[in-house]
Amino acid sequence: MYKTLLTAALMLTPGVALAQAEQCSIPRDIPRPHPDLPSESQPKRVLPIGGYTLAITWSPQYCSGKTVTRDAFQCANPTARFGFTLHGLWPDGEGKDWPQYCRATSILPRATIAQNLCVTPSAQLIQHEWAKHGTCMRSNGQPISPRSYFEKSQTMYGKLQFPDMAALAQRGTMTAGAFATAFAQANRGLRADMMRVTATRDGWLDEVWLCLDKRLRYARCPAHQGGLKPAETLRIRAR
Repeated sequence: MYKTLLTAALMLTPGVALAQAEQCSIPRDIPRPHPDLPSESQPKRVLPIGGYTLAITWSPQYCSGKTVTRDAFQCANPTARFGFTLHGLWPDGEGKDWPQYCRATSILPRATIAQNLCVTPSAQLIQHEWAKHGTCMRSNGQPISPRSYFEKSQTMYGKLQFPDMAALAQRGTMTAGAFATAFAQANRGLRADMMRVTATRDGWLDEVWLCLDKRLRYARCPAHQGGLKPAETLRIRAR
């Protein structure tokens, strides 16, 4: 029913696959994603890149109450219990708007999806991240390939260290600022003002957005970005 995580994925980012998901295995039948295209509400937008955001998702919250089949690999997987998962690497603009859907793209190959599924446990999300964000990134003036985009994303994710989330969850409530400080203390060179903490409407930790400059180094987040204010209350769903 399952096969071991592809060797290529392990070689790409040593340790990443097990960093937040124990014993993750790739399913034999990976769902084929559907095309992810610009729309009236999410139009094509080609803009200069002013920096980047690395977004990670707290999977226990994402999976809370999920019953649909498409989330089974992430939320009802007998071979893996996910903690923080990689949402994606997003190019930001020089102002409040950001580039997106910069060029047309086809469905990603199965091998590409398989190499990323244990850090971004959704074939459709992997397709979406490449179509919306990866197509806007360039290297030496040239558009980057899916392989390069996901290598950059996984490299940034693979550098992260995580605070003791079980201990933080047991606190019951804390401020968003206290959580950001705990997260920053686990990562050299990171400060609380270099991330945005997002939560559900009822205050449960949802995602962490790490702000990066054009060279993918941690940077102070722009004032216009969203997220909780440091004094706002936050709760963490146990893993």
